[in-house]
Amino acid sequence: MAPAAPSVLLLTCLVLLLGRASPAAEEYGLEITNNGPITTGARATIHASLSMKNDSVASNLYHFNWIYAPLILIEKSEQQFSSVINVTGEFPGTFPVSVWVTHRNCWLCRPVARNVTVLQITEFITGNLTIAQIEDNRLITHGSSSSMGAVTRISFCLHDPSHYFKSASFVYNWDFGDGVYQITKEPFVYYNCSTMGNRTVHLKVIAEWEQIGSIIHEREMVQKTGDFTTALELLDAVKSIHVVGSRETHVMENLSLSLHINGTPPLALCWLIKSECIPLEGEKCHLVVINGSCYNLSHTFSDAGQYCLSVRVENGVTMLQTYHEIKVWPTGIHPAFFVLLCIALVSVMLGLVLYTTFRSNTQQKDLVEVADFDFSPLSDKKLSSHSESGCGQICCRSCFLRSSQEAARESHELLHSFYKPVKMYTV
Repeated sequence: MAPAAPSVLLLTCLVLLLGRASPAAEEYGLEITNNGPITTGARATIHASLSMKNDSVASNLYHFNWIYAPLILIEKSEQQFSSVINVTGEFPGTFPVSVWVTHRNCWLCRPVARNVTVLQITEFITGNLTIAQIEDNRLITHGSSSSMGAVTRISFCLHDPSHYFKSASFVYNWDFGDGVYQITKEPFVYYNCSTMGNRTVHLKVIAEWEQIGSIIHEREMVQKTGDFTTALELLDAVKSIHVVGSRETHVMENLSLSLHINGTPPLALCWLIKSECIPLEGEKCHLVVINGSCYNLSHTFSDAGQYCLSVRVENGVTMLQTYHEIKVWPTGIHPAFFVLLCIALVSVMLGLVLYTTFRSNTQQKDLVEVADFDFSPLSDKKLSSHSESGCGQICCRSCFLRSSQEAARESHELLHSFYKPVKMYTV
């Protein structure tokens, strides 16, 4: 075994030198990936795929040459432009695996492409922790952040691509960093904390299973463990957004608004002014990051009309959206002034009508008709003599008729309206 190692090393160096000097490598692309890390004893899959950068390159049959020592090859498969190998390792460490591609039936020809990948093998269980928040019976992932007071699910995801632990039983020991411990047989736990702040969650995973020993061929218990940690940041949810400012403005006037947010910073604030209220999605808005609870914005409108300010705020765990309608008037007299002017004009007209009516009633009450009658004997004699002289010249019937007409006219004049002239009698 010892003399073979230098020869393999020498061959590897020779192939790499040939591949470095090969101009054909510029016409091909070689991608290599692995599904590590894995635990000792498990299988790892390494995949290599060849692609041609130039369509004019002739498609031939190719051969994939692997170097994976000191790993143990379990299985190898090869197609026209790809190759897959399965390897395992008994010792932890970081192992490079390289591959180069040559034309088939010409193993010593210059490689057309080459590449290398690194496989990590550990003696512990491999996996990772994830944090999700339950909202409306749904699991929503916010990285390492969660809302204070909400139910948080912390889960362990086992990385076992070759199903190495398929017959193992697991025990999970949880430490939430605040003095609370929990042991479960399920790879997840629900956690609810009402204290805001940062904490570190620790998890110790223990796996046990039976297998046949490689030396004495008897069943024995095998145990592997793994320690995992994750940061948990509990933030206060965004509870409200209050827009302070006027809902009316004029064209070419600067409108200033203040946004007051009830939530834990830092806050990602996104705002947009459109002719209608729309839900904000993606980054089609003015996005700013604030470290406080208040943000001031100003905007100048160039056209009159009805507008809507849409605001979305999120802090990594919750998102809240609100709207603020704005009416923009054209430049000129505000319609309120016309309303006030109409009210003043109606008031003046009503006052004039009331004044005229009141004055007419007063004048009618002040007018009094006075008739001066003299019923003394001297006056009767005078009238009698006058009548007699008249009757002496005219017929008695004519005198009687004239006296009757005068009496009727006198009585008729007393019944006339106050607006006509009054016939006055004096002594």
